[in-house]
Amino acid sequence: MESTPLRVGILETGRPPEELAPSYPDYPGMVAEWLAPLPAEFTSFAVLDGEIPAEPSVCDLWVITGSKFGVYEDHSWIAPLEGFIRACRDAGKKMIGICFGHQIIAQALGGKVSKSHKGWSLGVQDYAVTGWPEGLGAAPEAITLQAYHQDQVDAAPDGAEVIAASDFCPIAGLWYPGFALTFQGHPEFRAPYTSALLDCRKGSILAPALVEEAQETMSKPTNADVLAERIAAHHTAI
Repeated sequence: MESTPLRVGILETGRPPEELAPSYPDYPGMVAEWLAPLPAEFTSFAVLDGEIPAEPSVCDLWVITGSKFGVYEDHSWIAPLEGFIRACRDAGKKMIGICFGHQIIAQALGGKVSKSHKGWSLGVQDYAVTGWPEGLGAAPEAITLQAYHQDQVDAAPDGAEVIAASDFCPIAGLWYPGFALTFQGHPEFRAPYTSALLDCRKGSILAPALVEEAQETMSKPTNADVLAERIAAHHTAI
């Protein structure tokens, strides 16, 4: 008898730039592709359009995507999303946060997020593993992910454990025991999309020199697949 697939809800808080949308999946599509090892049915909710799930029980596991928006900005959907995050925690539902998702979960639970005075973190970045969730399999030697962010978590909420860090981003991964696993980097981004995104923003949002430096890292492999495999095998241990 086949087991019932896990119900994964993807909370869409951002979209690729319009000029890239025809050539690449949307962010929920990228997340589903990353988490392909998970035997799951994926449903997306356009949170940035005000679509907040009715209740946490709609899905078994929730994933919050990346976004061009800041968690501290005044958007009508930010406060409802924070309320939903707290409701998921209180209901015992598991959650994964990516970039903006990493930041909004921290903010919703009492942490602090701001635009970093260090500027942009772009391209493939290495993060030291400073801790690892019990029961989530062997800890990787390091976490290597695509990065595209200027905002950072400055202070983790009470009870959250830092699991990944770099000199540039001291709180690059957080584990909320029994609730959530979050990453500042983008495990769902693949090199072709990140490269196209960098070129798309070159000379407007991003300085050309920064883009050129980041493009040089595109051939470096990430280990996002390792994270997906750990989550697929041990998601109940988050």
